[in-house]
This record gives sequence, structure tokens and C-alpha cells, in this order.
Amino acid sequence: MTVVVRPASDSDLPAILAIYNDAVRHTTAIWNDTLVDLDNRRAWRDSRVRLGYPVLVGEEDGDVVAYGSFGDFRAFDGYRFTVEHSVYVAEGSRRRGIASALIMALGERATALGKHVMVAGIAAENEASIGLHLRLGFVETGRMPEVGQKFGRWLDLVLMQRRL
Repeated sequence: MTVVVRPASDSDLPAILAIYNDAVRHTTAIWNDTLVDLDNRRAWRDSRVRLGYPVLVGEEDGDVVAYGSFGDFRAFDGYRFTVEHSVYVAEGSRRRGIASALIMALGERATALGKHVMVAGIAAENEASIGLHLRLGFVETGRMPEVGQKFGRWLDLVLMQRRL
């Protein structure tokens, strides 16, 4: 298996859409209930790129099986050196190092942009993602009980960060 991390192109948007909507339908990785369409994912990607932020895909043997990006942590000047990232991997490609490769590539790009800290907001029940972030040098900095809801139940949010 060969993993390639590269910037997302228009031709990658259908795969990004499928991964996103699968996560909405079946996981607590995305705390949205509504499925989106291709125009939504194109607008999302274009808005990140306009801000100078990357949208990357992870390819496995030529197929896009993951994507990731980062954006502003909060919309106040004092947070301008902090970004929050998101990485999503297609169900059949998880636990093969693709998320790690994307997170590391995002960290490199954030560093090149002069960012100081990268934050992750993770559902507390997602032990695999928490473990992955710990292995990549993130530390838990907070737990927020019952701040979200999905599938009819309250969710706790774990905040993790890594100094770049």
C-alpha cells in the first residue's frame, strides 16, 4: 500500500463528499445531522484555500480515501497563531497510517504559515482518534461534558493540542 498526501483538486470533491456524508450518517466525528451536496464541499474547500489554508487528500493506491484541513481556531485576533484541524478517513481505510500522514502534513503546513499551536476537538467516545493524537504528540487540555448532541444522546468534547 502506498499513501500519497497531496492538495485536493476539483476531481477529489466527490470522494471528499462521500467520506464527509458517511461520517455524518454513521459517526460522532462530525457533529452535524444534515448531509451535504457537492456544491457545499466545493464552497468549503474554496473558502479554506482563499484563506491560505490547505485542504489535503490521502490517496491509497490511487484512490482518495481521506481528507483533512485546518482553519482558524477562533475568530479573534489573539488566536491568530492557533488553528484547529480535522481529518476524516473512509471506513475501509482506517488504522493504516493515513490519518497520521495527513495530520503530520497539516502540521508542517501550519508551521510554514507561522502558526504556533494546532488544536483537535474530538468526541470523548472516539478513543482511536484520542490515541492517535497522543501518539503524534498532542496532549489533552480539556474535557467539556455534554456540549454536543447527536443520535439522540449528549456528547462530551475532548480538546487536545500540540505546539508546532
